[in-house]
Amino acid sequence: MIYEIFVVEDKSDFVNVLLEQFKGDKEFVFKSISSLELKDHLLDVPSLILINEDNIDSDIIDLCKTIRNNEDNSITPIMIITSNETNEHQKELLKNEIEYYIKKPIDDECIFYILKNIVKLLYRNRGISPLTKLPGNLPIQSEMRKRLLKKQEFAVLYFDLDNFKAYNDTYGFVGGDEVIKQTAKIITKNVNSDESNHNFVGHIGGDDFVALVTNSNYETMCQNIILEFDTKILNYFSEKDKERGYLEVPNRKGIIEEFPLVSISIGVVEVSKARFTNVLEIGEVGAQVKHLAKVTPGSAYAINRRKID
Repeated sequence: MIYEIFVVEDKSDFVNVLLEQFKGDKEFVFKSISSLELKDHLLDVPSLILINEDNIDSDIIDLCKTIRNNEDNSITPIMIITSNETNEHQKELLKNEIEYYIKKPIDDECIFYILKNIVKLLYRNRGISPLTKLPGNLPIQSEMRKRLLKKQEFAVLYFDLDNFKAYNDTYGFVGGDEVIKQTAKIITKNVNSDESNHNFVGHIGGDDFVALVTNSNYETMCQNIILEFDTKILNYFSEKDKERGYLEVPNRKGIIEEFPLVSISIGVVEVSKARFTNVLEIGEVGAQVKHLAKVTPGSAYAINRRKID
């Protein structure tokens, strides 16, 4: 995953220190932005905004209020690095929803570890699924909204497991959780297999996942996910169920019903420039195309390729 950090300063100073410290770490990307330009860049929704107070001409409080008043950055963490050591100044910053206040001078290696630890901790705790450790609904929507605002072209892959309830009824929630974790590993592995820095995988909840991919070979990606899933899912069934090829589950009336083994359905929506205006519209089309995949027996994928001319 790529963590983009804005370094706000009106002359390049501290950003050069960070670039040197992180030169071997491809997960972190730093963008140097002047205080006057910051408002125009907020639609990018960074992982963290670091302000070098000593090197800005704007009022620090006004600058932070600008960030907090932006809907997409209302929860983006703000870090201030300053040589102003007065308690009054520190309190004033903290009162205005500044999360981190670091006094200069600070060792370059220390700031390296502080930034790494803070950003990764935030992403672990902000809407992260405790089961799969993948981003949840809030980061998913934020990532989709960011790409829409930037008018990027990408594809959204919606994943859903078929007959998962029948599996849970037979093997219990502990067994079901193991299937969910394995599904997350399979999706993440294949989505990131092309080493793209801009692909994203999220866990909506339960047996629902989503991926945002910028490459054009997502159809091959779907095929590989299905192939690996259909192979590995068999490890989670008893020999009897595998030989029979279906599950026998009693309904509420005690009548035995037959359910196929768990499979995976994938609905793909191509998002082209100007086609969608918000995340909800993408989700509505995604639900429709995923339904097309689910009505096909076994694991399957369906793609919505409609585009605006």
